[in-house]
Amino acid sequence: QVQLVESGGGLVQAGGSLRLSCAASGRTFSNYAMGWFRQGPGKEREFVGATSRNGGNTGYADSVKGRFTISRENDKKTVYLQMNSLKPEDTAVYYCAAKPTSLWFNGYVSARSEYDYWGQGTQVTVSS
Repeated sequence: QVQLVESGGGLVQAGGSLRLSCAASGRTFSNYAMGWFRQGPGKEREFVGATSRNGGNTGYADSVKGRFTISRENDKKTVYLQMNSLKPEDTAVYYCAAKPTSLWFNGYVSARSEYDYWGQGTQVTVSS
């Protein structure tokens, strides 16, 4: 089992940047594919981006491609979401999630239902 704690959210003006962190505790972090999701007011939780076990493969939602970047440091048990050129529509609670994967699988996972563990979320508000 793994516990996840997000941090780094806050209030930022449109065009600004934030970096979210997700710290994991528990079992071997490198066994997990990691993802970021977000849930805006009155909306369903949606995929933002994800990374493979070793960070070598990443994928993003079209709405954030070119603006957001996922990275991870397995020795620190942390995954990051660098968010640049933020827009008001990026306002949401951001969640990180973890999915245990087999050694032979080094892809990323975009389906929310595939993830087993979730953090409590961190609020990101982008003002216009």
